[in-house]
This record gives sequence, structure tokens and C-alpha cells, in this order.
Amino acid sequence: MSPFTSRSCHAVAVAVVGALLLSACGSDGTTADKVSLHDRLPEAVKTAGVIRVGGSFTAAPVIFKNPQGQPDGLDVDLAAAMEKVLGVRFEFEDAGPFANVLPGLFEKKYDIGMSGITDTRERQLGVDKNDKQINDGVDFVDYFMAGIGMVVSEGNPKGVAAIDDLCGRSVAVKKGTTHHDLVTRQQKACEHTGKLLKILETAADADALEAVRTGAAEVYVTDYPKAQHNATTIGGGKTFDLAGSQIQSRPFGIAVRKSDRELRDVLMKAMNALIRNGTYDELLAKRQLSAGAIQNSVVNGSQ
Repeated sequence: MSPFTSRSCHAVAVAVVGALLLSACGSDGTTADKVSLHDRLPEAVKTAGVIRVGGSFTAAPVIFKNPQGQPDGLDVDLAAAMEKVLGVRFEFEDAGPFANVLPGLFEKKYDIGMSGITDTRERQLGVDKNDKQINDGVDFVDYFMAGIGMVVSEGNPKGVAAIDDLCGRSVAVKKGTTHHDLVTRQQKACEHTGKLLKILETAADADALEAVRTGAAEVYVTDYPKAQHNATTIGGGKTFDLAGSQIQSRPFGIAVRKSDRELRDVLMKAMNALIRNGTYDELLAKRQLSAGAIQNSVVNGSQ
């Protein structure tokens, strides 16, 4: 099922027999809805009153730290809104580099991962790009759609407009991301053209952007929302440009351990409550991310 699958309250009521979902149609986040969803949380979460969230604060405007050093961004906004729906706190913990987020979840350092994580088949199954098993895999509660974007120096001096234009270029990309996978695949494709693609791996967006600014790399490949944000805000929008169109749009999801199905399902219902009552659209508009809005949250929508 795609996150863009249309939904109406009537259809939900016909398809799902249950007082919770039936009462949620047309919901505006009333106290009755909060109690219903709160009661469906795992006992450990209700007892603690907290859902611990692992994130890498390196992906503005989705997740970052503001000048006061506090967690900020779309993910933080959505978590704060779900607090009101579920009646528990969401506490963000710094996982460091993005590549640490899912390993930290498997190690139970936190309950969920919320860090602009692309929902992919490989992450769901816990396999690498060669289908070798590397972990237990996770489930995703999808909440946003985004593709991959390319950041270049102002004026786009190399005329980068499409993925094939990376051949013969030096490309900065963050380790452990879907962008790294894309650039690695493209590197192999470029070998057939005789124009080699050089990959510069970084641990943080700031390092990749600095590489482009100084000429150590000609292109930075990252999530499209980040690419757009950096190109339009850094240096008053006069340091970088956004090259080409969005590539390979996929869902972002909240990562949940496969053993935590109860928590996963409650988070999906909470996200759908925000979509129904209009809070979701308001929060995306606040971050200028409305283009990535979905019609309803689903589990593992990339399948």
C-alpha cells in the first residue's frame, strides 16, 4: 500500500471494525481519542510516560539543533504533536552520525528512530545491497515523501542537471544513507563511460557542504528537503544552488523494532489522527515541506 492511498472516514469505518477507529473519523484530537490511543500503548511506555527517540541532528529542516542547542525540525514538531494525542512525552536522544541511528535502535538505546529515515526494503528486511543479512530489520511508520537532491556551487558551473552528470565529478555524500547507495551505483555506471565518479564520504552535512564550497567536491547528494533548505538559506541563498529535479521519491518513516508491533501500530494511528485534524498539514507548511505531504500513514509503505 502506498502512503498516497486515498482514505475517507466512511471507508475506514466499513473496513475496520473497532470503536477506536470508528470514533476517530472526523476527530479533532479530543480527550476521548487521547485516552483510547494512550490505553493502546505498551505497558512499559505507559509506565515510563516517555517514548525515547533516537535521531541524528544533521538534517535541517527535518531534524537539527537550533541556535539554543535544542532539537528542532519537522520530526520534532510531529513528535510534539503526537505527545498531545498519546499523552506521553517524546524525548530525543542524540545518536551522533546518521549511521548510528538504526544500530542504536537495535541496541535498545531508545524506543524508536525518527531522523528523516528513508523507508527501504533493505532496512525493513535487515539486508545490505547484496541481500546479505546484517540485522533483524525494522518496521516503518511512514509520514512523509521525499526524494534525493543535488547541491552545487552557486551558478552551477559544471551544469549538473541529472544523475548521469555525476560522471567525471567528485561527489560528497554522507555515509550510511540511501544517497550513498545511489552514488555508489552511479559510480559503477560511470565506469562504462570512461568518466570516473569520485566519492567523498562524510559523517555530517556540514562537512559535505564545506567540501563543495572549497572545491574539494563538485556536488553534494542528499535528501531533497535538505538540499533545498541548504541552497536557499546558507549565505542568504548565494553560496549554493539546487541542481536538477528531485530523484527517486520515497517515504520517510519512524523506525520501530519488529518486536514492538503494538507501539508501531499506535504510532501509525497517532500520525493519522494528526493528518485528519489538520495539524499535520500545518506543521509541514511551517517548514515549507508541504510538497511531501501524504494522505495517510501506513506501515512499510515502500513495499
